[in-house]
Amino acid sequence: MEQSAFAGVLTLFLIAAPASAQTPPSAAPETAADGVSVAGVLADSFKLLMIEHGIRVAFQEKTRRELGGPFVRDYLRSVRMPKRWEDTDSWLVNYLGHPIHGAAAGFVWIEHDPRSRREEFGLNGRYWKTRWRPVVASAIFSLQFEIGPLSEASIGNVGLRPETTGWVDYVVTPIGAMAILVGEDALDRFFVRWVEERTTNRTARATLRMLFGPARTLSNLAMGHLPWRRETRTLSWTPR
Repeated sequence: MEQSAFAGVLTLFLIAAPASAQTPPSAAPETAADGVSVAGVLADSFKLLMIEHGIRVAFQEKTRRELGGPFVRDYLRSVRMPKRWEDTDSWLVNYLGHPIHGAAAGFVWIEHDPRSRREEFGLNGRYWKTRWRPVVASAIFSLQFEIGPLSEASIGNVGLRPETTGWVDYVVTPIGAMAILVGEDALDRFFVRWVEERTTNRTARATLRMLFGPARTLSNLAMGHLPWRRETRTLSWTPR
């Protein structure tokens, strides 16, 4: 299978994804054990993954340059053990961009877990009990993004040249994702909400939510929600 053909399939998916993403999370079947919609997590994680690869294909010339050639052979040659810490990505991509996409995967899990979805940040055991599983889901998503069947290694052949892969992605992405996920929760409760209590301007509220919640914004888009959506309050909510 030629990678150029695969890119065409990817493009068609990105066109169709917004419509399919409108299905509410509650429509997906839930597990009997704890109410987590595993099917919903997998479906929306896949949509998030396709959005991220679509961005790579659209904006990275180096990714488009590697789309030609045999898909499976080049993918298998690209999966390798890193021999250095840094790769060829910029500091901004490695230490901010990748953790944000990892945190977005965590928010996808939260959306499909009723026990986690409405829990706000707090220094209590209840909050932290609802955040360890999203962090694990984020780490698995990040590993797939690096070397899985639909990864940087398969789409763009990151790793085909040894200097393009480094341990930074395997270590910083999941740890940074945890920090960003918890940080966005804290900012939303103690800063964004505080500002919203002092203004009824819907545009200001929406802008503030997106600026201080980039990972949640990305996950909202993947799940077919408005980018500024919050489970616990609308843009027109009135402070008590």
